[in-house]
Amino acid sequence: MSMDTRRIVSADKIFLDPMSLLPRIEKLRRQGKTIVFANGCFELLHVGHVRYLEAAKALGDVLILAVNTDASMLRIKPDRRPVNTDYERFEILAAFAAVDFIVPLEEDTPVSLLELFRPHIHTKGTDYTLDRIPERAAVEAYGGRVELVGGPKSHSTRDMLKTLGTRGPLS
Repeated sequence: MSMDTRRIVSADKIFLDPMSLLPRIEKLRRQGKTIVFANGCFELLHVGHVRYLEAAKALGDVLILAVNTDASMLRIKPDRRPVNTDYERFEILAAFAAVDFIVPLEEDTPVSLLELFRPHIHTKGTDYTLDRIPERAAVEAYGGRVELVGGPKSHSTRDMLKTLGTRGPLS
């Protein structure tokens, strides 16, 4: 498969305007599908990300993934800049079978996207606790629930970057 074909296939999952995805989500909801929502930066993929996405998808029929844009990432993680651009991260994540749709997360929290899509389940990784999820109140206000998913938090992009920084060039 050529690179151009992959980009076209991935683009079917990527909705740069979240409003344009809403009619599809509403149709899926009318069909009785359980809508699950996840979010994150996904700066450098690692096994923790894979476990999180697979566990989130296992809770329902449709997984919407909100991925932080470069601008929002710079605000929430001012100590580093993105390794991969936001659209490249969208494309990579769209290749995952567990991910049905990707939307950009331009804000610091996904509250507005959660209120737009009203997923049945909003997922967060196991590095969170339910009382530390700022969007929890918004999800519960429309009748949704929040679930902590994925394996133990034993992998992180921050640790990967530290490891890469301590290694010299390959020779």
